[in-house]
Amino acid sequence: MTSKSEQTVFIVDDDADIQVSLSRALTTRGYTTCVFGSAQAFLEAYDSDISGCIILDYGMPGMSGLELQRSLVARGATLPIIFITGHGGVPESVQAMKLGAIDFLEKPFRQEVLLKQIDAALKQDAESRRGRDKARIARRRFENLTDREREIAELLVSNPSSSSSKDVARQLDISPRTVDHHRARILEKMQVNSVAELVDLSITTNLFHKSSATYPIGNST
Repeated sequence: MTSKSEQTVFIVDDDADIQVSLSRALTTRGYTTCVFGSAQAFLEAYDSDISGCIILDYGMPGMSGLELQRSLVARGATLPIIFITGHGGVPESVQAMKLGAIDFLEKPFRQEVLLKQIDAALKQDAESRRGRDKARIARRRFENLTDREREIAELLVSNPSSSSSKDVARQLDISPRTVDHHRARILEKMQVNSVAELVDLSITTNLFHKSSATYPIGNST
């Protein structure tokens, strides 16, 4: 389980007093913080490999908080954002939440509320990264399958109720014994113990999302 000290709370605010007070309060509670005085400065230093969340001032000169959020979304970044603002309204908060913000807090806010949202954001980011890592590993293993193994794997996953060796063999016009051999290799390479586990892995990692029925179908083995 990821601890809060292993993740970074980025504080992006042009108000030096807010930077200092938030950073000090969070650091004393065991959080790791990193402070930026502008959205542009954060964007230039942003590293997608660093896990954490952003406490982001909505209204800043130059690039606004919402513009930074939009830029991160365009990059495919998933770092959770907690907006803070001194003059935000309903339209602004709706825009931010639609783009995936964790919360939109108006100053002055209670520290307990912010801490609760930070913990939720850090948990969300950690879970998101674990999911992406699992999908990346599954995709790498899938790419090590032969064309025939991929074809059979997709048949097993797409129709588990008809996944017996005889069913698959009938669809591909090959022998059940050949299917047995490929099935064993598929489970071994994907590091799962059963077709049920393969199905579950494919669902949780969206394994076949980009696949298409382009594998050779016929008498080859």
